[in-house]
Amino acid sequence: MEPFRIWQLSPRVVRIGGLMHEFVYLIKGDERAALIDSGCGFGSLRQVAADLTGLPLTVLLTHGHMDHAMGAGEFDEVWMDRRDIPVFHAHAPAEYRRAILRGAQPRLEELPPMVPAADPARFLPLSDGACFDLGGVHLDVFGCPGHTPGTVVVLLRELRTLVVGDACSNFTFLAGEECLPIPVYRQNLLRLKERLAGRFDVVLEAHGTGSLPAGIMDGVLEVCGDVMAGRTDDVPCSFGGVDGVLAKVRRPRSQLRADGRPGNIFYKKQL
Repeated sequence: MEPFRIWQLSPRVVRIGGLMHEFVYLIKGDERAALIDSGCGFGSLRQVAADLTGLPLTVLLTHGHMDHAMGAGEFDEVWMDRRDIPVFHAHAPAEYRRAILRGAQPRLEELPPMVPAADPARFLPLSDGACFDLGGVHLDVFGCPGHTPGTVVVLLRELRTLVVGDACSNFTFLAGEECLPIPVYRQNLLRLKERLAGRFDVVLEAHGTGSLPAGIMDGVLEVCGDVMAGRTDDVPCSFGGVDGVLAKVRRPRSQLRADGRPGNIFYKKQL
């Protein structure tokens, strides 16, 4: 099995799929390029990027989880919110990474070469309000703590496209020890929605189909409110070795909700 799949979404945006069913996005400006996330670190993302562009490359990590940040060791210029350094360290051990990949790819007989985990102390500090000028395209960074303490989303300003990573989706993961409480996450997501109002038409995610409806934040905010009010279905669910509940019933063999509305949350129900 090849470790990467490639989709050219537009002249400036390339989607790269990895073995953890994760999507990395390569954004090409006139003068520089950027990778949003670095994938799981199995196989050489650096070589894939070099085949796609000869421009100088910057890597922006939406957060520190294994499937987003472990390819960073191949790159010289990497930015990540420093609040996610403990998350990065927790996901960096080689045996943990191999075990998670084997769980995601049980039929894979031989694992591809693994990129050694980077030292996150060398990462440049990524923060809310940062802007990266690639020439013809600006990348604006917005904080949205919840999935992890240092989760960010990236607005491709001129392309009116929002790359959300794992910040909100049809399977918003809020069941990990590093995740913030749902009321806190809701406030952060509401603030993000207000700041981004009218600034994007397209939403790209890091998993699933890779694309989300433009109203995904409204949907997830509604689910947050339902969780807080006790109006949830709370379907037992396990993911990545974590047991929890899914707030809303899904269609069979799908991440889409049975009621057709966007957004869902996987969380641990407090007893």
